[in-house]
Amino acid sequence: MTQHSRDLSRRRLLFGGAAVGAGVLLAGCTSNEEQPTEAQTKAAATGGNAEPGKRVVIGFSAPAADHGWIAAITNNAKAQAAAYSDVEFKAVEAGADAAAQRAALSTLISQKPDVIVLLPHDGKELNAFGLEAMQAGIPVVNLDRAFPDAKAYRLQIKGDNYGMGVAAATYIIAQLKAKNVANPVIGEIAGMDELELTQERSKGFADTLAQAGFKVQNRRAARFTADSGQQEAAQLLQALPKIDALWNHDDDQGIGVQAAIKQANRSEFFMVGGAGSKKAIEDIQADNTVLKATVTYSPSMASSAISLARLIGQGKGMSDLVELQVPKEIILASETITKENASNYLKLGF
Repeated sequence: MTQHSRDLSRRRLLFGGAAVGAGVLLAGCTSNEEQPTEAQTKAAATGGNAEPGKRVVIGFSAPAADHGWIAAITNNAKAQAAAYSDVEFKAVEAGADAAAQRAALSTLISQKPDVIVLLPHDGKELNAFGLEAMQAGIPVVNLDRAFPDAKAYRLQIKGDNYGMGVAAATYIIAQLKAKNVANPVIGEIAGMDELELTQERSKGFADTLAQAGFKVQNRRAARFTADSGQQEAAQLLQALPKIDALWNHDDDQGIGVQAAIKQANRSEFFMVGGAGSKKAIEDIQADNTVLKATVTYSPSMASSAISLARLIGQGKGMSDLVELQVPKEIILASETITKENASNYLKLGF
């Protein structure tokens, strides 16, 4: 497996040498064993579409659950499937890279499930599989990482990556204006730059800041891991002796970012996170770190994907919509979690 392929698993917690000394902060990472909350995974109220119907076999694949967000994707999908008596859930291993995932999924096609739900290692590399499955008459529900070809999926459901950047910048602008900061020093710690989702997040952030006459002074790209977050944050802090605001794209890598901030004994700025981990929400609620807000990218999308795959398999539409079929695209809004509303979102933290 190449390093590039390994990185494309998107999120792995690698606590290496850079984590030494981070101590308590790194130990505070979200547990991969934690079960989804009722709010994350539940069937709709009794009646209508929730009533048992035609049995649906749903095939599922996602990268190894060795990280908080990815673990929540798989756990949510399993729990949501278990909430329906008419759903059979068949998970297949995603393997170490896109090629291995495609091989496993090709085997799944031969078993002819009614619907396939997958979070690909990389949407572009798995596009051919989506086309293969759809041509075989098996609807594909694509999660998080988009297929470039619309014919490769029946439904695509993902978070609003551009909207994450917009939400983060909007919060930062409001806070800086309230403090009458005219020429702020703003930092950004992104995720993996080769992923389209990271590029979209940064563009939403830059575009919105520009509307207020602000810009990012220093941007570092991490790898969605705690250790890479710590490494990149340490370099950013060295490059910027004074900071007014910082956006970190991912709350799991944010564990390392906060470790670097603590080690540098810096507290003159505030930080916004990304995704909405339970630890981040608890930190925001406690209000005892530089982290003052986070913008959501919830793994509850996996729960919704299973529910919608079931409806597709049963030939049903969404009960609150007039149309007879499930929509082709669903993009979840990115919401801003602050101290004021953290208690409402804690049940959704992963």
